[in-house]
Amino acid sequence: MELRHLRYFITVAEELNFSKAALKLYTAQPSLSQQIKDLEEDVGVKLLHRTKRKVELTEEGAVFLEQARLTLAQADKAVAMARQVSKAKQQMLRIGFVPVAEMKVFPYVLPNLRVQNPDLKIELLSLNNNEQMRLIKKGELDITFTRQNFQNDEIESQFVLREPLIFILPKDHPLTKYERIPVKALDGIDFIIPAAEESLTLHNLILDFAKQNGIEFNIIQKADNILFNINSIGIGLGCTILPGYIAPLMMENTVIRPLSVELPFLDLYVSYRKDTALVTAHKFIELLTKVFYLDINRNDA
Repeated sequence: MELRHLRYFITVAEELNFSKAALKLYTAQPSLSQQIKDLEEDVGVKLLHRTKRKVELTEEGAVFLEQARLTLAQADKAVAMARQVSKAKQQMLRIGFVPVAEMKVFPYVLPNLRVQNPDLKIELLSLNNNEQMRLIKKGELDITFTRQNFQNDEIESQFVLREPLIFILPKDHPLTKYERIPVKALDGIDFIIPAAEESLTLHNLILDFAKQNGIEFNIIQKADNILFNINSIGIGLGCTILPGYIAPLMMENTVIRPLSVELPFLDLYVSYRKDTALVTAHKFIELLTKVFYLDINRNDA
């Protein structure tokens, strides 16, 4: 039994005339008669009493009509609610991000997106790389901004921007005497490093830089967020290496010094599900592409 059988039966029961019901249903009368016959066979009782002169509901048919109407009403309600949820989802965009996106990306994309979609609700969640990937795979995030290229069968990742790292130290640190600090002078200095649990890419990039230059930091603190990292420098605990975007957040008693060698760069990627049907997600990527000239074939920048 299918919903169309119920619709056909209800129309015949209301019209009590197969010819009129067929016209109303835009179907042929023989086909309609067969559909009703199939329904009666499925139910196992006679629903309509038919003669050449008239069509009447049987007692069983009258009971079935009442329940059929309720069933169709519930089905229509289910469809309406599903469409309502889908519409609401189209007006919601959930974006995960690492802090740089808040300063270097969102101001150039979100205002235009809001102008084009005034009813759009945007939920921004500051999360580390792993947490973002976990949520986007579960469908709980629509867009992510991370330090890693997560390109795979499910996820599309695109390079957004590359930023330099900067060396930061307390204003009264002995190394501030250098206009350009010799890299070897960093060997053994007290150092605050971003925690691997929160900033794995940056954590490993710093350690790789030290190894490549034959130095070893005396790591006295692992900072689980940027603000704690900056504050640790400000109170004189040691030095650090952080992304360049934090320069405007520097405290008065901290300074930035270039090194005798170039520090590495840190990349930012935007990711989204390849199977997403979310219109606003596609619009966001289109705007992002216009601003940052994304290349959908460039995944190894």
